[in-house]
Amino acid sequence: MENNQIKNNAITRQEDDFAQWYTDVCKKAELMDYSSVKGFIIYRPYGYAIWEQIQNYLDKRFKETGHENVYMPMVIPESLFQREKEHVEGFAPECLIAETGGSEKIDDRLIIRPTSEVLFCEHYSKIITSYRDLPKLYNQWCSVVRWEKTTRPFLRGAEFLWQEGHTMHASEIEARTEALKMLDVYDDLGRDVLAIPFSKGRKTDKEKFSGALETYSIEALMPDGKALQCGTTHYFGNGFAKAFGIQYQSKEGKLENPHQTSWGVSTRLIGATIMVHGDDNGLVLPPLVAPIQVVVIPIAANKPGVIPAAREIANKIKEAGYRVKLDDSDKTPGWKFSEYEMKGVPLRVEIGPRDIEKGQVVVAKRNDGVKEFVTNDQLIDKIKELMKLIHEQMYQKACRYLQDHVTDVSDMKEFDKAMIKGGYARMNWCGCRECEDKIKELTNATARCIPFNQMDVKGTCPICGKEAKKVVLFAKAY
Repeated sequence: MENNQIKNNAITRQEDDFAQWYTDVCKKAELMDYSSVKGFIIYRPYGYAIWEQIQNYLDKRFKETGHENVYMPMVIPESLFQREKEHVEGFAPECLIAETGGSEKIDDRLIIRPTSEVLFCEHYSKIITSYRDLPKLYNQWCSVVRWEKTTRPFLRGAEFLWQEGHTMHASEIEARTEALKMLDVYDDLGRDVLAIPFSKGRKTDKEKFSGALETYSIEALMPDGKALQCGTTHYFGNGFAKAFGIQYQSKEGKLENPHQTSWGVSTRLIGATIMVHGDDNGLVLPPLVAPIQVVVIPIAANKPGVIPAAREIANKIKEAGYRVKLDDSDKTPGWKFSEYEMKGVPLRVEIGPRDIEKGQVVVAKRNDGVKEFVTNDQLIDKIKELMKLIHEQMYQKACRYLQDHVTDVSDMKEFDKAMIKGGYARMNWCGCRECEDKIKELTNATARCIPFNQMDVKGTCPICGKEAKKVVLFAKAY
């Protein structure tokens, strides 16, 4: 059966106002609500459930790779925070600081954590003394606060949920391997769970994390042509270790400073999932992160036998291991169709009196609206098949969009055209900060990443005319 979805008028059309469409979906799909403090959102159950599925996948992967979960305090004494100069300068404008406790002034002001490098380093300085203590592979799930001036739900908030890994290693090569390995874990999350193709690479020195020697990132491309940094991993060298006096005795009996990494993804991934896959009817969720994977809707529910038959179907789906909801409320089927399309439920199962007579149900896919009749004894196998198909269709659709929006440019006229089209301008770059700044000044685009798969770079930098050293993906970004 063909797609006959009707536009949901409760949502602004993407082509009319993409930003308003995004806000409408966040609210109408009941993912979040605004709190009384700007930038601090309420994660409603449906939105938080998406984060839980992301958490579950990543937590399992982290533990499989030898990492342990810990929890650090949410406040950092200012004196401790000041120990790493470059790191402090990078975060100072975004810090929320507590100056009083009860009725007393706090002499050493407390910074609400914007990130936790210094807390981990202070702890590591106490527990690392020998090469036998390495590597230390820690991760924490928490929230952080960054006092952003411009906020948008999930994408940029004054507070957001995330995980932050912090590891210590005996050698540079081991630490660099760790940073790249965790980037691959994030890339797997995109491909296998979120159905989002990420562009991977190294950040330029201008865009790298404060205090890091190298930063690597995963970048996703949104339907409005803007890029979104979805996660980062960092190699710090031993600069933090020296600043915090972290030393270990090597096998040879020498005192050495360990090499450090950190890495994290946040609830920004929810925003990426909303934008990459959503349509004018609301969310379109990949099956593995959908809080409800299958919704069962009785048709002519007042007729004898319909509700019991629907309940039997729902129980059968639940026993097969899927997250299923039976909506046997007195709302109309049309209202229910619209509601669960809004919420992005991957599969809808409809059952009415005629279906009961024929021993079948109607199954509808959210990603394209295609319906088909399925016999009851084939239903579970069909659901399994469709879940895989939906994910693959969503991933391939996003891949096609990405491939169609990477434009090779050799001069600034071509660069400008690429920005009008939307997406990435793939450009030769000499490696100079001045040229990178000039592009930002002229186009408001930034270097998203230097892709790893650099071939022999030939040609010149369009800005200065010097020989190119790298090929870089530039884009306007969130």
